[in-house]
Amino acid sequence: MQKLLAFIDASIYSKSVCDHAGWIAQKTGAEVDLFHVIGRRETGESRQNLSGNITLGARSALLAELSALDEQRGRLAQKRGRAILEDGEALLRAAGAKTVTSRLRIGDIVETACDFEGEADMIMIGKRGEAADFAKLHLGSNLERIARAASKPLFVTSRGFQEPKTIMIAYDGGASSMKAVDYVARSPLFAGLTCHVVTVAADTAEPRRMLDDAKAMLAGGGYQVEIDVLQGPPEAAISEAVTQKSIDLLVMGAYGHSRIRSMIIGSTTSEVLRLCKIPVVLFR
Repeated sequence: MQKLLAFIDASIYSKSVCDHAGWIAQKTGAEVDLFHVIGRRETGESRQNLSGNITLGARSALLAELSALDEQRGRLAQKRGRAILEDGEALLRAAGAKTVTSRLRIGDIVETACDFEGEADMIMIGKRGEAADFAKLHLGSNLERIARAASKPLFVTSRGFQEPKTIMIAYDGGASSMKAVDYVARSPLFAGLTCHVVTVAADTAEPRRMLDDAKAMLAGGGYQVEIDVLQGPPEAAISEAVTQKSIDLLVMGAYGHSRIRSMIIGSTTSEVLRLCKIPVVLFR
């Protein structure tokens, strides 16, 4: 791995992003590009036009005051962003990252990820951001957008960091899960981890054959692999297996259905992310 893009904000998940990114950098020697993206609303670039609601002589004075407040808000947002990046860079270096580049951007986080992913091997983001509703287990508002838009693997961090010792690959034989198996087999990032491969299906000859193929590919990369066929709804079965087998890191394909279909039937990817309290690496 040559380069990792890591996105942080002021949420409690950002320390976990830095700790996990430092672990990856230490294992692979990857450079880390650390991003904080300021939305245009925070800088006043997309301010609401209130001129039509203000009458007579009050209009010019109030508009001048609103403009000054927007400018102040923009300066504070950039100052806050630089402080977040400074803290994040310190955490990364303490965790073992040798080459860190901090980047403060104004705009949309998904556009930023897509603009820079061409030079990276992986993207990292926390499971939840500053605005997430923990009581309802809402995922971060940008997580699904990045997962659907990015072409590189997306590492979604859990709330806290624990150095991974075991990895599970949720495998369904599709293109994204085949890509995940190939990536794990070749990457030094996962070397030395205990590996499990599972699928959710009726326990018949075909799923077993599919798992044997994945096991053979991973064995070629030096892994000792355990395989298992799980029963039940995929999100619940995978989450339960993660807990029972004490898995530290889950790898799976992401968002196999269209966004419209996912709105109707739900998304296994989103449900797994909500239910599992460990980091998840998504492949498309």
